[in-house]
Amino acid sequence: MKYEVKNIGKGYKKLKVLNDISIEFEKNKITCILGPSGCGKTTLLNIIAGIANKDSGEIIGFEKRNISFVFQEDRLFEWKNVKENIEFVLKDKMTKKDRENIIDKYLKLINLRKYKYYYPTKLSGGMRQQVNILRAFVYPSSILIMDEPFKSLDINSKQTTIEFFTKVKKLENKTCILVTHDIEEALVLGDKIVILSDKPAKIKKTITNNLSTYERKKNTEKKNQLKKLIENEIKKVEYTIPP
Repeated sequence: MKYEVKNIGKGYKKLKVLNDISIEFEKNKITCILGPSGCGKTTLLNIIAGIANKDSGEIIGFEKRNISFVFQEDRLFEWKNVKENIEFVLKDKMTKKDRENIIDKYLKLINLRKYKYYYPTKLSGGMRQQVNILRAFVYPSSILIMDEPFKSLDINSKQTTIEFFTKVKKLENKTCILVTHDIEEALVLGDKIVILSDKPAKIKKTITNNLSTYERKKNTEKKNQLKKLIENEIKKVEYTIPP
């Protein structure tokens, strides 16, 4: 199965946001979309998810597919505990017994079982986002879209939650599309890194991240070289000659 966007264009009145965006998303891999704030990354995600309409181009492979979406904020139901929040996305998908078995299995595997009956107000920001991510993985979808899910977390919570995400990804393979403006985040998580320009956004460079798991976590020479390459690409100024 191929997941792809081809020649996507989008604008709002006179403001052109996306300009001829083409990306192929490899199955069960993580594609990071990296770019400056306000360049149209979230707009692209919304088009892929069917939340927003495109002006031009094609969406291939996403049609009639179940998609999980993790937003910047966790969007947990404050009046439901951890178990009930996760169960909410499974209600129409399986029996009550199967729901409970799956929830218990995952909470145990990732050391969240003792928080099963905690309400969101009793959880830290990082813990809330972990439950939110777990809910997205448990939902029976083949595609996971994440819009800067670690942006609002402090450094320690962010690192813990990224490690948590990596662990859950190994348990449940999904094709992941992750938007970020954080280069380190992209290097640690992304199998493919797509760099967008400022708006009207177009693709400046696509990089395959061949770093090993160890190299992604440490400040190795290979990682620093790749980081410098990305930084240089982002710093390039693109001048538009007025008509």
